Amino acid sequence: MINKSNEYPRRILSFPAIRPSETVSFPSLIAALIHLGHAIRDYKSKTFFTNRKNANFLMRLVDDLLIFLQEIRNGDSRFAGSMVLSLSELHFLFQKVVFLLEDCTREDARIWMVAKSEQVSTQFRVVARAMAVALDVLPFGGSDEVREVVEFVRKQAMRFKFEVEFEDRGIMDQVLRILEQFERGVVPESSDLKWVLESLGIRSWSECQSGVRFLDSEICLEGQTEEMRDLPLLSGLMGFLIYCRCTEFEFGDVSTTTRMMTSSGGGRRNDDVIRSLNPEDFRCPITLELMTDPVTLSTGHTYDRSSILKWFKAGNHTCPITGERLINIDLVPNLALKQIIRQYCNENGIPFPESVSRNRDVIRSIGKGSVAMKLLASFLVGRLVAGTSEQQKKAIYEIRSLTKTSTFNRSCLSEAGAIPPLLLQLGSWDSSVQENSIAALLNLSKNSKSRETIAENGGLVLILDVLKEGLKMEARQHAAGALYYLASVEDYKAMIGENPEAIPSLVELVRAGCDHGKKNALVTIFSLLTCPENHWKVVSAGLVPVLIDLLPSLKREDLIADCLAVLSSLSEKLEGAIVVLYAGALPIVIDILNSCSSRTAKECCVSLLLALCINGGSDAVRVLVKNPSLMPPLYLLLTQGTSRASKKASSLIRLLQEFNNKTSSSFINPPLPQDQFVNVW
Repeated sequence: MINKSNEYPRRILSFPAIRPSETVSFPSLIAALIHLGHAIRDYKSKTFFTNRKNANFLMRLVDDLLIFLQEIRNGDSRFAGSMVLSLSELHFLFQKVVFLLEDCTREDARIWMVAKSEQVSTQFRVVARAMAVALDVLPFGGSDEVREVVEFVRKQAMRFKFEVEFEDRGIMDQVLRILEQFERGVVPESSDLKWVLESLGIRSWSECQSGVRFLDSEICLEGQTEEMRDLPLLSGLMGFLIYCRCTEFEFGDVSTTTRMMTSSGGGRRNDDVIRSLNPEDFRCPITLELMTDPVTLSTGHTYDRSSILKWFKAGNHTCPITGERLINIDLVPNLALKQIIRQYCNENGIPFPESVSRNRDVIRSIGKGSVAMKLLASFLVGRLVAGTSEQQKKAIYEIRSLTKTSTFNRSCLSEAGAIPPLLLQLGSWDSSVQENSIAALLNLSKNSKSRETIAENGGLVLILDVLKEGLKMEARQHAAGALYYLASVEDYKAMIGENPEAIPSLVELVRAGCDHGKKNALVTIFSLLTCPENHWKVVSAGLVPVLIDLLPSLKREDLIADCLAVLSSLSEKLEGAIVVLYAGALPIVIDILNSCSSRTAKECCVSLLLALCINGGSDAVRVLVKNPSLMPPLYLLLTQGTSRASKKASSLIRLLQEFNNKTSSSFINPPLPQDQFVNVW
C-alpha cells in the first residue's frame, strides 16, 4: 500500500502517499498500519543527518500508537466500521513519515537535506498536526490505559514545536559564507571546509562524490520543472562539494574511483533500476524509438511527447495501447524515467538531447558555483604541472570527471591551461594515467577552442599514437572519440587522413573494439569521409568486409545504423559501391530493412540501397527487383518515415519500377543502346 523508493524512483522531499481503497477491510488496514509502524520504528537505529530531534519525537509517537493498534487488532471490533476513515488517514500519514525519515537518513543527500532543514521541519509539523486531528475524531472503546495513550499522543503531536535545529542552521550558515567567498573569488580556508565536512559526516572522497552525484541528478530533475527555483542553490552546493572533493581528500582506491567516474549521475539506486528493466521499455510504443521526453497519460501508459502529440493532432482521442477514450489529454512528464533513459544512453554511448544539461550549465556559469569552478581549475592545473605523481594522478582523474558532462567546466579547465600537461601524460607507462588523460582530452575536445589548442600543441600525433598503441583498449576508444571532435575542423580531417596509421587503426578498432569503441571509430570514419582524399584510404584499409562481417552479429541498433551510414557514404562513389557489392552486402541490408525496428537504421538501409543502384550497376538493381520482401518496408517508409526517408524510399521505388518496366518491354522491343542505370564493372 506504499510506494517504496527503492522499488520505484521517487524524487527526494516528494511524498507520493496513497490513500487506502474505500473497500479495504478493517483487518487489512490494521495490519498495514502496524507494518508501517514497525518500518518507522526501524529508523531508530539509523543515522539522521538533519532534523534529528523532530524525527526522534515523531518516531516515539508512532511507537506509542503501535500499542493502540495492537489492542484494536486483538480486541473488540464493534467500532471497526466507524474507525476506518480515521485509520485510513493515519495510514496515509504514516507513509509520509516513512518518506521523511528515509530522506533524513539518506547519505548522499545530507547537504541538501541540511539546506532544506526548515522545509523538512515544517513537513514534520504538518504530519504531526494531521495525526492529532485524525486521532481526535477517532471513535474508540478500548481500555482506559490505551485511551490515555491515544490522548497523550494527540496532545503531544499538537504541542511539540518542530523547529530547525541549531546545528543544522550553523552548518548551512557556514556553507553560505563559503559560497559568498567563492562569488568574490576568495579561496576559502581549508579549516572551514573541513569543519563543514566533519559536521556533515563526510569523511572520504567517495562520500563526497556520492553527494556530488546526488546534486547533479537533482539539477537534472529541477531543470525539467517550470519554476527551476532551486537551481542556483543546487549549483552552489554542487560547486562546494566538488571543490572539497578535489582539495580536501586524498585519492582513494583507483578502481573504485574509476567505476564512479564512468557511471552516471543517477547513483546506485538508478543503476539497480536500470539493471532490473528491459531497455525495450525505454522505447515509445508508437514509434519504437528511445523516448527523449516521456510523458504519461491518465491511463498510466507512457509515450514520447512528440509522438503522442502527433497522435492527438491526427484526431485521435484514445490511448494508443488500450484504445480507452480519454476524458482529458493532459500529459504528465515522467521525470524519473527520463533520468533513467539518459543514464542508460550515457553508459552505452547513445546520443541523448542535452537541453537539461545546457540549462544546468547556464545556471552553473552564473551561480555561486561558477567562481568555485574557476578557482578549482587553477588548483588542478597547478597540481598537474608541479604536483607529486600521486597528486598528478588525482588531478587527471578529477579533470576527467569534471569535464564529462559540463561544457562550463570544459571551458574553465581549457582556459586554465589543462591541455598541454594532459598531452604530456599520454606517453605515460601507467595505463590508468594514460586512459584518464585521453578521456579528459576527449571531453575537452568537445569545446571548439580546445581543439585548436590540442592541435597547436602537437596533440593530433600524440592522440593517434594512443589510438594505435594505447596500453588499454579503453584508451584507444577514447582516442578515437577525441579524433571525431578534432575531425570536425576541415583542416584536421586531411591531417588525420595523411597519417598512414590513422585510418587502419580506426578500422582495427571497429573490428576488435567493444561496442563503445566501435561507435567512436565508426563516427570518426564517417566524419573523415567528408574529405574526398580519405575516401579511397578507407576502402583500401579493408573497412568494407569488416562491416559486412560485423552487421549480422550487432545487437545495438545505433551501431547498425552507423555501419550502414558508413557503407552508404562509401557507396556514393563508383569504387566504393563496387567493393560493397562484391563483399555481399545486398542480402544483409535487405534483411536488416525487414527486421530492424529503428527508423534511423531503416533510412540508412534505403540510402545504401539507393547508392548501390545508382553507382553499382544493373546487377544491384536486378537483385532488388527480384526480391519480393523489399517493397513492403519501402512503402511503409514512404507513408510513415521522416520526410528525408520518404524521399529516398520514393526514389528507390521509382528506380526499381522503371527498371522492371524496361526489362519487361525488352521482350517486345529491341534493347536500348545503353542502359541508363548501368555502370559496367
